[in-house]
Amino acid sequence: MRSIHLEWFTTDEQFQFYIQYGEHDEDMYMHHHVDFSELVIVLRGNATHVVNKEETFIKKGDVFVIDGSTSHAYKDPHEFRICNIMYRPDFLKLAGPDLRTSNGYQALFVLEPFYRNINHFESKLSLVIPSLEYVSSLVAFMIEEYGNKLQGYQTMLRSRFMELVVYLSRQYENQERQGVQGNLMHLANAISFIEDHYLEQLSREQIAAESNISVRHLNRIFQSYYQTTPFAYLQKLRLEHASMLLETKDIPISEISFKSGFNDSNYFTRQFTKAYGMSPKAYRRSR
Repeated sequence: MRSIHLEWFTTDEQFQFYIQYGEHDEDMYMHHHVDFSELVIVLRGNATHVVNKEETFIKKGDVFVIDGSTSHAYKDPHEFRICNIMYRPDFLKLAGPDLRTSNGYQALFVLEPFYRNINHFESKLSLVIPSLEYVSSLVAFMIEEYGNKLQGYQTMLRSRFMELVVYLSRQYENQERQGVQGNLMHLANAISFIEDHYLEQLSREQIAAESNISVRHLNRIFQSYYQTTPFAYLQKLRLEHASMLLETKDIPISEISFKSGFNDSNYFTRQFTKAYGMSPKAYRRSR
C-alpha cells in the first residue's frame, strides 16, 4: 500500500489545497492519504470503490469524502472520470457555526469519513442530474481558477470551495429527507446496465429485468432520484457519445447516428438539435 502526501501535488505552504480531474482506465492501487482529506465527485461512469477490505459500487453523481487514515482504491472502472479536491482538515475551519450544525455537513464531511474507516459504510451522497450539472460547472470554474492563478485566486478558491461544501451538505440533507437510500442498489444496477449497453437497442423491460424490479418501479425511482426517465437518461448518454464523435471523427452524420445507438438519422438530428441548440453539422463546424 502506498502513502500519498499532499506535497506530491502542491508545494505551496501558504495554500495547501489542490484540485484536479482524474480519469481511470485501469485499476488504481490501494493507498492512503498521510496529511490530507479528499472530496471525490464522480462525474462520469462507474467503478468499484475498495475501502480497506470492503467494496462498494460507485457511479456518476456519487460524492464522498476520504479522510487521511482511510485506505482506498478503485477497480473495474468503466468510463470513470472524477474530480479530486485535496485539502488539509483545517481548511474546513472556514465553515461558519451555522454550517457546522447542519446535519448534511456533519454526515458528509465528518461522520461518513470516520465510520467509513472503522466499519463497512455504504452511505454516500448521490446527486440528481441537475445538481451534478451545477456541481460540475462549479468544479470547472475552480479548476480554471487554480490553473490560471490570477491575483486573488486563493481567496476565490476558498470562497468557491465553501460554496461547494454548503451546497453538497444541503443536497445530502435533502436526500435523507426523501428516503432514497433504500432504492440505491436497484438504481445502481440499472445505471450500470445502461452505461454498459447504451449503444445497443434497449427497452425499459430489459433494464428493469437486469435491475430485478418492475418497469413501473424503475420509472418511479429514476424520477425521484434523477428527476428524469430511464429513456431520457439513455438518450442523454447516446447524445454525449455522438458529440464526442462529432468532435473527433470525420465520418458522415448518418454513421455517427448509427454508432451512437440511433437507427433513424433524422430523429437523431432532431434530438441532437433540441439538446445542444444546433444541428450535428453546425456543432461539428463550431469545434
